[in-house]
Amino acid sequence: MFTRKAVIFAGLVLSLLLSACSGAAATPAASIAKEPIPTETPAPVEGEPTLVPFTASGPATCTVQSVLPELDPTQQAMFPAITEKDHRLGEASALVTFMEYSDLQCPYCAQLEPVLTQLYQDYPEDVSLIFRHFPLSIHDKSVLAGQAAEAAAVQGKFFEMKDALFAAQAEWGALSAEEFSAYAKEKAKSLELDVDQFAADLESDAVKAAVQQGLDEAMKIGIPGTPFLIINGRPYQGPRDYNSLEAILRLIRLGDRQFKECPEMAIDPAKTYTATFKTTQGDIVVELFAKQAPFAVNSFVFLAENGWFDDIIWHRVMPGFVAQAGDPSGSGYGGPGYAFSNEVTPELRFDTAGILGMANAGPDSNGSQFFITMAPQPALDGQYTVFGKVISGMDVVEKLTPRDPAAGGELPAGDKILTISITEQ
Repeated sequence: MFTRKAVIFAGLVLSLLLSACSGAAATPAASIAKEPIPTETPAPVEGEPTLVPFTASGPATCTVQSVLPELDPTQQAMFPAITEKDHRLGEASALVTFMEYSDLQCPYCAQLEPVLTQLYQDYPEDVSLIFRHFPLSIHDKSVLAGQAAEAAAVQGKFFEMKDALFAAQAEWGALSAEEFSAYAKEKAKSLELDVDQFAADLESDAVKAAVQQGLDEAMKIGIPGTPFLIINGRPYQGPRDYNSLEAILRLIRLGDRQFKECPEMAIDPAKTYTATFKTTQGDIVVELFAKQAPFAVNSFVFLAENGWFDDIIWHRVMPGFVAQAGDPSGSGYGGPGYAFSNEVTPELRFDTAGILGMANAGPDSNGSQFFITMAPQPALDGQYTVFGKVISGMDVVEKLTPRDPAAGGELPAGDKILTISITEQ
């Protein structure tokens, strides 16, 4: 129901071959397992809801849990290390490296290029782009196009030629090989290259070898098609739109903010705690149930006092169901660096609007994400920790901008939580 999977690409599952140019001789490369975001909202309950019996949990336990999984050495070894010979845009020290095996005549590759370019332009200090050739035999001029980019690289304009060829793919796709050579020379002229040198390099053994090396590497690895994207050494087979890739970038950036250990118990379960959410729509005041859910409340107070919730969005708002937040990356997959088990008790249920619960991907995976119910949700009883209830500002919850990341496409910006302050009595 609610996922806070501590794996970078979790929930972004989509088969690469559904939207890729495919090489018949290739065999599938290893990929990262993913878990889709559930999209179903429980059906409305007619009449009196049936209470589902469940047993109270024991005290919560907590473990350190990074947002990024460890790199698989075997998987990482499949891909040749990045060297100075690679075509790179951005700094080697960049936080996120997008490496692609690509074909200049592949239409899906042409769709990906402006997305990667925009990410680099928007995050120049955080993003590095690596391009590697994988010219497929199904495209009659993919090798020639690769040679044109390599010939431009001799004069320091690989990316300029690559971008120009991708942008004009519809113009040269139907040309003969001879016509393409003349076309490429005109592109070289427009890029202010030495056209005579470009023409000589276009057919040189060194340029041909560079393209062939990329092809040989890709075939040896068993890459199934193009574009094939690798993010920080991990093969990525999810959606390649800007929003999805930016979400991954923001999730990686979140790693620097994560805590390295579970929070110490600092609250007194015998005391009363309230949380005031200052949002762009107004204030929401929540009573926290420290007695029944001490670990969840202690974690929430710890994160609030450390600014974890400051200036973050309500990333999932589904009217009639829940409003969800708690992930500074805004992706829906971010966590604080630790995870803890459920604290459930039959006396606390999701029996009305305004119940504050912990979001999780399983009973031992609570972190920083939480939700507020917008209607009774008895189907959630026993599966998620109830740790508070709205006592003021439910009208603000109802005004939050609807937003469902699982629906895909362009999403509204989302309303923000500006700060969460805690009062102890």
